[in-house]
Amino acid sequence: MKQLVYLERVFLIGHILAMAFGLAGLLIVLPNPELIAGLGTFGQKTFAWSMSGGGVVNILLGAAAVAIYAYRTLGLWQWLAFMVPAVCLSLGSELLGTSTGFPFGEYGYLSGLGYKVAGLVPFTVPLSWFYMGFVCYLMARAAIDATVKTGNSVGFLRQILGIALGAILLTSWDFALDPAMSQTAYPFWHFGQVGSFFGTPYRNFAGWFATGGLFMSVAALFWKKTPIVLSRSQLAFPLAVYISNIAFSAVMTVFGTGLWIPVGLSVLFGVVPALILCWMASATATSMPLDQRQNAPVQSQTAKVSVAPMGVMPK
Repeated sequence: MKQLVYLERVFLIGHILAMAFGLAGLLIVLPNPELIAGLGTFGQKTFAWSMSGGGVVNILLGAAAVAIYAYRTLGLWQWLAFMVPAVCLSLGSELLGTSTGFPFGEYGYLSGLGYKVAGLVPFTVPLSWFYMGFVCYLMARAAIDATVKTGNSVGFLRQILGIALGAILLTSWDFALDPAMSQTAYPFWHFGQVGSFFGTPYRNFAGWFATGGLFMSVAALFWKKTPIVLSRSQLAFPLAVYISNIAFSAVMTVFGTGLWIPVGLSVLFGVVPALILCWMASATATSMPLDQRQNAPVQSQTAKVSVAPMGVMPK
């Protein structure tokens, strides 16, 4: 387990450093050709490779870090029960969107995010849906499961609230992400028509909310009635992933396009709620993975978690 924690931290640090390096390259080096000329032959080749493959490495590192965290914290089944639907459904939504314009509006991907599935959607995009969707849903569920008492009348509401809040957090990331990725001097995708929200169509955000809500709903069905009992300290990892990715988008948007309002909305509807949700989580850490807690005897569960016994807890 210690090796997994070490790998998780290495991948997270690499993920954050890759975003920082990308910001430096896109905002400082590329706009100043004299800096590139001063790098020398080897430096220029290295920089060219980093700019062409940096986005891929960044997303792969983020997905790997979150995958290890999910496996280590929740267990194999809960990790795969979220990741597989998230990747498959988001890829289907992206393929539909790039082919028909539904549900995001007319758009297309440029180069910089790796090999494109069916020539339309970079293979890294569904991975970003997974790792950001997971941390959003986990923060929402951990807060709700720690504060909403379970019972026949509220079990279903608890799951709906988790899905809704998780989808809102995910969509709030896009407020700053879309201007950063589509309107800077070196974009990664483009919209067919200039939208009303600082160049982004409003329907794009509806598509984000619907796509995130869909695969989070599937995960909720697979996870069933077991509450997500995680402490504030255990949620530090997903919070760091979430805030660092919003920070990357925010810096790109502000310094690449000069837009502040989308960033403000990401902070207001994303960062602030995420901080509140993590604060609402349990103050007591739970070391046993979720899939083991599902199969553990009732006595061991009640000793670790101050909730009703798993075996009689309704959905």
